[in-house]
Amino acid sequence: MKQFIIVIVILLQGSLLFAQKEKKYIHKGNQLYQEKKYAEAEASYRESVDKSKASVEGNFNLGDALYKQKKFDNAAQKFTDIASSSDNKAVKAKAYHNLGNSLLESKKLEESIEAYKKSLINNPKDDETRYNLAYAQEKLKQQQQQKNKDKNKDKNKKDQDKKDKDKKDQDKDQNKDNKDQQNKDQQNKDKDKQDQDKKDQKDGQQPQPDKLSKEDAERMLEALKNEEKNTQDKLKNKKQKA
Repeated sequence: MKQFIIVIVILLQGSLLFAQKEKKYIHKGNQLYQEKKYAEAEASYRESVDKSKASVEGNFNLGDALYKQKKFDNAAQKFTDIASSSDNKAVKAKAYHNLGNSLLESKKLEESIEAYKKSLINNPKDDETRYNLAYAQEKLKQQQQQKNKDKNKDKNKKDQDKKDKDKKDQDKDQNKDNKDQQNKDQQNKDKDKQDQDKKDQKDGQQPQPDKLSKEDAERMLEALKNEEKNTQDKLKNKKQKA
């Protein structure tokens, strides 16, 4: 971005005379500024301002030195003070232009746009300011588009997160229902098996044998005794023959 620097001969057209010391510090500051020794230039410009606080050139170029050192807030304050206090349209146009640059570097796009517009009000023919204004407006447009994109992205993410949560809850409920049903089916299966086992046990039960009567038991015992007696008699006869 082009940054204006004030030269007393151009700015005031020789209508205002400065004290010799003030002019010396401004001249020295301008030399240092051209050599890109911005910190030293700032110090020299401050010396000139100390000699004459109302010095437009000293204050203006001090703002430029601050800007070059990326002290954008301090530079913006300097250019704001100059623009609001000067009645010279050329000075106001350049001050607002440099104010716009300082605000733009600080990412204060809306404020920079307003500064550039004020600069063009005081100098409508300044193409450099017109270009900076268009640039700042395009940057603001891109910023707003990005904000909308991020906002939609956040909304879509929240919607997706909600869908994922609902699905997870639904799956959890479904799994619980399936587990409950499985438990119920297993219980029914176990009960059916128990019932079947009882039925099978009942159907396969063997009949108990009839109990012997007392008379039958005595007859069986008598028969065993007779059989034993006959066996003993046979053994006895066999021994006698021998």
